[in-house]
Amino acid sequence: MGTVSSLMRLRGNPPAEEAPAAGDGEAAEAGPAFVREEQGVEQARITTRRVGRKRSASPAGPSAKLSRESLPQDTAKSPFRRRGESDVKICAFGEEWCLHKCYLCRSGYFASMFSGAWRETDMTTIEMQMPDENIDRESFYEALVYLYSNSIPIPPHRIIAVLSTACMLQLDEVIQQCEEMMKASLTADTVCSYYYSAEDYGLQCVQSVCRQWLLDNLMTRQNDEILQEINLDLMKELVASSDLLVFEVEIDLYTILKKWMFLQLEPTWSGSPRELLTAADLCFAKCKSDANGAPFLETDQGRAFVSVFQRVRLPYIICDLPSAQIIDHDALIPASWVSPIYKDLWLALLRAEQSRELGPVDIHVSDVSGTSMRCAGQLQRDEQCSWTWSGFNFGWDLVVQYINRRIIFRRSALNKSCGFGVSLLWQRKIAFRLRVISLDTKGTAVLRRDTNYHVLCLRKDQELEVISLENEDIIFPMYVACNFLYLPGGSGHSRESGRSPRR
Repeated sequence: MGTVSSLMRLRGNPPAEEAPAAGDGEAAEAGPAFVREEQGVEQARITTRRVGRKRSASPAGPSAKLSRESLPQDTAKSPFRRRGESDVKICAFGEEWCLHKCYLCRSGYFASMFSGAWRETDMTTIEMQMPDENIDRESFYEALVYLYSNSIPIPPHRIIAVLSTACMLQLDEVIQQCEEMMKASLTADTVCSYYYSAEDYGLQCVQSVCRQWLLDNLMTRQNDEILQEINLDLMKELVASSDLLVFEVEIDLYTILKKWMFLQLEPTWSGSPRELLTAADLCFAKCKSDANGAPFLETDQGRAFVSVFQRVRLPYIICDLPSAQIIDHDALIPASWVSPIYKDLWLALLRAEQSRELGPVDIHVSDVSGTSMRCAGQLQRDEQCSWTWSGFNFGWDLVVQYINRRIIFRRSALNKSCGFGVSLLWQRKIAFRLRVISLDTKGTAVLRRDTNYHVLCLRKDQELEVISLENEDIIFPMYVACNFLYLPGGSGHSRESGRSPRR
């Protein structure tokens, strides 16, 4: 027979007929063998490129698998020790393996190849080229061993290489094993590479776990290496999410994005973490000067980042004077974005101060998921603590208290320990959602409680127990994250600002 050069693709291949069964004698002698080159054999070479899709299960089951029990005992123990009666030679990475179709057909890829639908079905020598740079000689070799022994070692630093090879060869059990290992070994060092690999290879569960890790840790860990690895599309998704743990308030997210944007523009920067913000400010100040004061996001360099900064919730930044001054001084964001928000905020304040309407009784999550104020406080120890997110736009001061493992909301307009109330109006309504999150040293959530969205209506000095953690095992520090939206009586939405927790 001739030799065929087959370019392996990430996705699967066309559905195959049932894989040919091996005879008893062939199975008894089966065992892949490694050879360098065979001299004196002149064969025709055919080049074929084949892009397929994942193979459908045959009547005998997915990929016509052979169980470990059906393997010869000596082959299962030492699969690469004997050549046996090889009926196919696989050439890859400059090496050759004398193998057996009956074992290769445990792979969906090879089962399709040898089913009769492909030109390679009757070929005795198949030359394979690897288009996926993650596949290397070692991972391919281990995958061949797996087809004979049903066992494959997956060291943590080799997960991506093994996964890419398993996806190409359609080894579902190996893919599942990689998936579990990725979820178990998720850290700051691996989260981005795992996320992108899960995206490439269609592991939606791993992708979701990585995304949640980033939502929990992006702002709490302040890891510059993670910022370097997050691409534009991923950052856009994180910033837009109401599940992002914004620690402490929205202006702090803006500061993180300044650092991230600088690192995307200067990937070789190697200063210390303490120098990063200063370096970013100097860089953008120079850009401002070179562009004659034009906002950075309107320059050629800055336009790529517009979609990310459009998802920053500016109303919760410019309602605070120091934060508004930072936005104005940096000149990253065009004035055309900000000016309409000032008008909306002023009208919202007037409604909050001069209207006695209570607002809607019911509210749907879709009404607040993209516009709510995001803020979070950190509890370092299991001790009584209180803080406030200022009432400028609520028309009240909402005090958050942690007492005896309970989170309590209190409206206390004249509470001296938590600041001065800006309104003595008798009653106000907000939509709120509270989350309590404890993270271990790897950044994995070991405690997560979520109230979902509710409408809160409090009079002066009235309080509400929002959540109780009396029966929970808590690891400190613990984060208390809130989403708020003021519900005015008239049309439109008001905005709210934030302050840090204080004891």
